[in-house]
Amino acid sequence: MSDQHPNPYAADGEPKGDYQWGPVPGYGYPQQPMPWAGSPAGYAPAPVLSIGDITVTHDSVVTPSGTMPLKGAVWTVTDMSRTEEKMPTVAVVLAVVFAVFCLLGLLFLLMKEKVTTGWVQVTVTSGGLHHSTVVPAFGPHTFPLVMGQVNYARALGA
Repeated sequence: MSDQHPNPYAADGEPKGDYQWGPVPGYGYPQQPMPWAGSPAGYAPAPVLSIGDITVTHDSVVTPSGTMPLKGAVWTVTDMSRTEEKMPTVAVVLAVVFAVFCLLGLLFLLMKEKVTTGWVQVTVTSGGLHHSTVVPAFGPHTFPLVMGQVNYARALGA
């Protein structure tokens, strides 16, 4: 800062013009580099991907059941979702209202909507530990998305 614009937040006895902008060293910032695979002891490896409550790192799988090795992990994915096609209530109401005025109102009965319910179950077993989680299905694309993540985890463990 310059003498023309002194630091109004300077402590008593501290010169108002000697303000250094930036964080105070050691406050809220790690003193060592961020964690990665092969990092110093005391640091957890950085997560590569997360499937539900399962976190995959470069060399391990972290779950609420415990940490298990990624190499040799057995992954199972089960699609427990279903997609139904149904006629929305709005279509029926519009068909009844417009059927009085003209027969074109019956075209509203052709309206359809797709509703996906259920979940995708992911199970991992390795090193004597077993964990299962469910991912809610928000659409028909959920199962291929989860399968892609599991296949990536399998490739990391190979």
